Amino acid sequence: MLIVLSGTIGAGKTSLTTLLSEALGTEPFYESVADNPILPLFYKDPKQYGFLLQIYFLNKRFDSIKQAMSNDNNVLDRSIYEDELFTKLNADMGRITQQEFDVYQALLHNMMQEIGMVSNYKKAPDLLIHIDLSLEEQMRRIKKRGRDYEQTKVDPTLKDYYQNLHNRYIDWYDNYDYSPKMKIDGDKYDFVENTKDRFTVLNMITEKLFELGKIDVAERVNIPLLQGTKDWISQA
Repeated sequence: MLIVLSGTIGAGKTSLTTLLSEALGTEPFYESVADNPILPLFYKDPKQYGFLLQIYFLNKRFDSIKQAMSNDNNVLDRSIYEDELFTKLNADMGRITQQEFDVYQALLHNMMQEIGMVSNYKKAPDLLIHIDLSLEEQMRRIKKRGRDYEQTKVDPTLKDYYQNLHNRYIDWYDNYDYSPKMKIDGDKYDFVENTKDRFTVLNMITEKLFELGKIDVAERVNIPLLQGTKDWISQA
């Protein structure tokens, strides 16, 4: 089973990836952020490092999706399927030239063709889980986690970047068609800090996986983090 997560900056993808991987006994694949040497440089000088950052991320996401599809059970906290969204935004903002964007698109196209031939297990994800977040909640979470280069007080232009990114995710999710998909209300359910919300979100996801035939009743009952919260089994 291959699950991919999506969502804007600060949505909680890493936390949900950890929760799902522990609950389902899967291997997590995390986005390269803390160990990314280019990301802080990009925030300081987006025009100089925009293209380099996107190629760095694209390469990492291609490697992750290949590894994940070569095994039977994985969760990715951001995938190659939403990579172009960021690159197009940076191109539209003048941080990436048209020539650079054309090179990126050609490389992405070749990688997407290759993905369907890299494994005997999967040709596409089993489920996309999108964390939907308001701009206000996104800004609150970014401020709380405290990465200096992400803060609008350090760079006020980031507010427009975050707003633009937030708006584009709406169309991106609507147009995503590589796999079944579901949406989690990140404003309503604080699965990062609230234990009850964590159980609720996990219930929603396992219910969707059950509907898709990816897990059976026995597997749902035996998920350690859900033992003792069995009311959702009544419909099975």
